[in-house]
Amino acid sequence: MPPRRLTAMNPVLHVLISVSTFFLLISSWWMMALPLPSKVFTYRAYPFQLHKNVGITMAVLLLVMLYGRMVYLRTPTGTGVPRPRMPRSALIQSVLLYGLIFACCLSGYLSSVYSGWATRLWWVVTLPNWGYDNDALNEFYSTIHIWTTYGIIAIMMIHIGTAAYRVFRNDRSVRWMLRL
Repeated sequence: MPPRRLTAMNPVLHVLISVSTFFLLISSWWMMALPLPSKVFTYRAYPFQLHKNVGITMAVLLLVMLYGRMVYLRTPTGTGVPRPRMPRSALIQSVLLYGLIFACCLSGYLSSVYSGWATRLWWVVTLPNWGYDNDALNEFYSTIHIWTTYGIIAIMMIHIGTAAYRVFRNDRSVRWMLRL
């Protein structure tokens, strides 16, 4: 029965990743408006560290959720009834969202590595700074980070619209996702 418990966490992980995504979108606009750091103004480091910590944690949660989905798909139902198939549009949205979120997290981390600023995971563990201060690579990965963010926003709007449509249609897909 462990696969069932693992997949029961998927709705929780879905909500955590959703809330984290909205937090990261809002916090990024706020933190980019702060003045550049100097010897006098060092308070910009805290929001950037928080943003990086939430992003890294979200990437880990995404990998756990994907693992849970793979286990769920490979586990027999035990009833002889095949699992309901995910609609093609939902599958495409999921693959695009997962890919874009992971690419966004990875490009943000790589941008941070080449920015010259260290990353402390939740202010406990300092991640190894295997990169070096390189403005060209920092800018390259920042650009990827920004464009994947725009992609996430676009797919999220479609995803939310589709979910709202399915709720109003009452086609049981939300109950299936929540495993009710």
